[in-house]
Amino acid sequence: MKDLTTGKESKLIFQFAAPMLLGNVFQQMYNIVDSIVIGNFIGKEALAAVGASFPIIFALISLVIGFATGATIIIAQYFGAKKLDMVKKTIDTLYIVLFVASIILSVIGIWLTGPIFKLIQLPENVIPYATTYLQIYLSGLIFFFGFNGTAAILRGLGDSKTPLYFLILSTITNVIFDLLFVIVFKWGVAGVAIGTILAQGGAFITAIIYLNRTHDVVRLTIRKLKFDREIFRQSIRIGLPSGLQQTFVSLGLIAIVWIVNLFGTNVIAAFSIAMRIDSLAALPAMNFGAALSTFVGQNLGANKVERVKAGLISTFVMTSIISVIITVVAILFSNQLMGIFTDDQAVIDIGSKYLIIVSSFYIIFSSMFVLNGVMRGAGDTLIPMFITLFALWVVRIPVSYFLSQKIGETGIWWAIPIGWFLGMILAYLYYLTGKWKTKTVVKHPVEGGISDSQ
Repeated sequence: MKDLTTGKESKLIFQFAAPMLLGNVFQQMYNIVDSIVIGNFIGKEALAAVGASFPIIFALISLVIGFATGATIIIAQYFGAKKLDMVKKTIDTLYIVLFVASIILSVIGIWLTGPIFKLIQLPENVIPYATTYLQIYLSGLIFFFGFNGTAAILRGLGDSKTPLYFLILSTITNVIFDLLFVIVFKWGVAGVAIGTILAQGGAFITAIIYLNRTHDVVRLTIRKLKFDREIFRQSIRIGLPSGLQQTFVSLGLIAIVWIVNLFGTNVIAAFSIAMRIDSLAALPAMNFGAALSTFVGQNLGANKVERVKAGLISTFVMTSIISVIITVVAILFSNQLMGIFTDDQAVIDIGSKYLIIVSSFYIIFSSMFVLNGVMRGAGDTLIPMFITLFALWVVRIPVSYFLSQKIGETGIWWAIPIGWFLGMILAYLYYLTGKWKTKTVVKHPVEGGISDSQ
């Protein structure tokens, strides 16, 4: 556990974000390794199938992820206020909700798989691969929720290193299973899904055994878990906007996939690969934003409002530098990056154009995430939700469809940075109002407290 309420802001945020970033890079390696193995040993139809599956997975789990986000913010604020009894109650409540939700969503998701793929007009030659992959993946949601819930709890307590170790273990295991099941056993896309489930399950079980033996606060004993209604209500209040935001974002991605599907298998496969690379490039902004949320949560919980602005500026500088570096690499090596996943030149050309267009605006994306990180850390998730949904549904999706009809699939790529730019502007304008400072769970007197402007 790490106290983020004292010390140099930039150093604390970097030290907290770096292990979390590295951990999420390893977590993304799940998807990247899957795609590399599929693209090189199964084919572009299977690659398109996996790409089409992820927005659906995201849509199914988004509300639960939002609840976990709310619980993590509460953990950070209670930990900053040194109320460890409330921290333990929040952890228990989070685990109970995650386990129940994983079972319900697995059943619903498996049942709806076929109708969803037909609804988004996935090509007939891709649907069998997509159905197999998605149904197997969803059967292991309890491991996904369990492991990611544990990692989120630890981050709320200021510990970003422990989740990293288990992510590294999980990723290495996943690579081994992928190669074994696909290349040796010839299980195809089913082998990739099974390998991912086994890797996630192994990481979760190993993490719980370790934490039960070594950690004072995070100890999972099924029989001793206690549900707290008030904490559940607070988690819903804070997490529901984030969950709804993620749900509508994922539904928006499904809408984007529907537009992409209109252009055939090559474009679908290229979009699938480019999204993998894009998601990896987005990790620094997302993880520094998450680190800033924990930093803000602890400092507002400790009534140290003056540290929030310094943390924001430091994070903005760090993410901007990283974004520029990633942009240069993505533009100069777009063909080579695509070539890792496939040798189909048509797919490479389409995906390279995506990377060149989208990566040119990563600094806009990172600025948006950092600003939202401040507001989420304060417990204000409603306005960021509206901003994100407006940028996606009112701007990106209509622009994607309109431009795709005029200039082809390239129009879909241009709509992405247009949405980011609007989201960043709206987030900054709301940050300037200072209203987010009144949304904390832990309240302090007005004098020198959360109502002070920055």
